[in-house]
Amino acid sequence: MAALNHTLALLAGTLLLGPALGASNSADVAQTVAAALAPAALTQPAILSAKAGGAVMLALARAGQRLVAAGERGIVLLSDDNGASWRQVPTPVQVSLVALQFATPELGWAVGHLGVVLHTADGGLSWTKQFDGLQAAERMAAAATTPVAARAAAQLRADGPDKPFLDLYFSDASHGYILGAYHLLFRTSDGGRSWQPWQDRVDNPRNLHLYGLRGAGKALYLVGEQGMLFRSRDQGASFEALASPYQGSYFGLVAAPGGELVAFGLRGSAYWSGDEGRSWRQVDTGLQQALTAGIVLADGSLALLSQGGDVLISRDQGRSFARSASSQPLPAAALAQAADGALVVAGLRGVRRLAPATAPTPASATAPTTQSTQ
Repeated sequence: MAALNHTLALLAGTLLLGPALGASNSADVAQTVAAALAPAALTQPAILSAKAGGAVMLALARAGQRLVAAGERGIVLLSDDNGASWRQVPTPVQVSLVALQFATPELGWAVGHLGVVLHTADGGLSWTKQFDGLQAAERMAAAATTPVAARAAAQLRADGPDKPFLDLYFSDASHGYILGAYHLLFRTSDGGRSWQPWQDRVDNPRNLHLYGLRGAGKALYLVGEQGMLFRSRDQGASFEALASPYQGSYFGLVAAPGGELVAFGLRGSAYWSGDEGRSWRQVDTGLQQALTAGIVLADGSLALLSQGGDVLISRDQGRSFARSASSQPLPAAALAQAADGALVVAGLRGVRRLAPATAPTPASATAPTTQSTQ
């Protein structure tokens, strides 16, 4: 420990001499210091194991015909047979990964604990680290223009990279967002090669958690803790608060092909909007467990997943949902549809393939609960 402290002291002393060394050398030293301070989970590759298929898996996504799953300890699994079998691929971290998205069959991103962002350019076969919590603190400090922003950046530095990114959204291969705990929000316009702090575009003075962001039509929608709902009509340049019908946390949202929205979250709660979030009505899901994921199926139907493994299907653009016959009771976190139409669920017991999506006659939605004039 004494040797490590001495090394860090020498690195810090060298960093103070940065201006005399030149800008490029100073940047190199800063990166060296950050690497020395990084938790081992950010610098050590995931352990390859024959038992990885049974690990806790928290995220699922389609990459063309391939399925990609991610979860605890940096584990990423691939399936090229619609979820019948899985194989592990290397990743550069041992950090839990909680969300995945592919903008093309080749280009994808994963986010998770310690503020990590991983990127693949070959459909998930190989991964590189683009960003982490240490870099997030430095970006916030460099971008701070107000005392409030400077204090937030200083606190993030002092805390270390302990805050997770919980979701991501890319509208194309270049433009995307990462978001998470305590109001973390960053945007990229170059495919993740650089990330800009975006917190000041959202009025969230209590720094509540941000859980989900999706695009629908020409707008972006952001949901979070304690019923937070926001909308951007200027491609993310600013977000306006929407009147929320629910004071519990929204864990995500899904947009139907026609632009209708469903925000979902705690205690089986789901709310539908057909007017860009100006008004919402509650959807009767028949569940008390949290809803953890939502996707659009190949035929345009919507599917929601509960924490207990219930799959709910909507054939009417989210106005009503009914339990799918393919549901299986298991602790669940993420949902995807394979190329052959089957549903695949990730959770505490690994990844499981279900039967193709089916649904009985859906129950009707409840009456509107909240109206707004946003």
